[in-house]
Amino acid sequence: MHRRQFVKSVTAFGAVSLLPQTSNAQDTAQSMWGGPVIDMHHHWRAPLAVNIAHMDGAGITRSLLLAEAQQEADATAAVPTNRFSRFISVVATRPDAIAVLRKARENGALGFGEMKSRVALDSPEMKRIYALAAEMNVPVLAHFQEVTQQLSVGTYNTGYARFPALLKEFPKTLFIGHADAFWANVSTEVPTDNAYPPGPVKRGGLTDRLLTDTPTLYGDLSATSGRNFLARDPEFARDFLIRHQDKLMFGSDCFCTDGKGAGQTNPLPILAGKCVARETLTALKSLTSPEVFRKIVWGNGTRLLKLG
Repeated sequence: MHRRQFVKSVTAFGAVSLLPQTSNAQDTAQSMWGGPVIDMHHHWRAPLAVNIAHMDGAGITRSLLLAEAQQEADATAAVPTNRFSRFISVVATRPDAIAVLRKARENGALGFGEMKSRVALDSPEMKRIYALAAEMNVPVLAHFQEVTQQLSVGTYNTGYARFPALLKEFPKTLFIGHADAFWANVSTEVPTDNAYPPGPVKRGGLTDRLLTDTPTLYGDLSATSGRNFLARDPEFARDFLIRHQDKLMFGSDCFCTDGKGAGQTNPLPILAGKCVARETLTALKSLTSPEVFRKIVWGNGTRLLKLG
């Protein structure tokens, strides 16, 4: 998505606390979800209080802020650093993209993303970003979208069928897959005109195979696409979550203002007027054991970001 604002964490990477800003946040997450929750896909919305309200309303302990490069200059020390970490994103076609990403990493960004550019996933512009991520040993969160839609007009990082070759070309790059094409491809049957395919999953889809075969690939369960995947075939989703329990991470990509759905507009009926974070957490809790749930909503994300 575009026109998003972001507030920067002032704590240097590698020197962050996992404790929430107040015991209240920890207590809320404990009562709602049985323990702490990290949102691996949180876009800034102004003012700061709205971000905190969303997290507290949905029972989220900590969030990974996804920052656009042009917003980094507006970062402020007002962000409670023991509740936020951050990634940095830049339009891949910018001539100075690599310099911007390198500087942001040196200033504390823990990774690159959400990378959402109108180029192919294996374009020269994206390949130089994957190479930098490997060099700096940080993950790349990529938005894969093949079908234009109401809330995200256009296509981004296209050519998902070529993703296996790209993963082989960059074996040292940590990838986090996200968005419509990533989750539609859990099935071998992928429509070309529907970003959120309904109905049973036909087993053997590309995303499922790649998560099995590629140690450096992780999955971000955020947004309408992630929630649609969990809902379309619960039996398949339950098995999928067990098989990939060490590779999947909860994220919201939600823009409601209170963690309860206020101000939310969503084309998917199961999310209309609801908080994506709360609904996704509820679905995950119902589909998994407490042990698997804990990995997906806390353990995998904090391990990948090296926060523990």
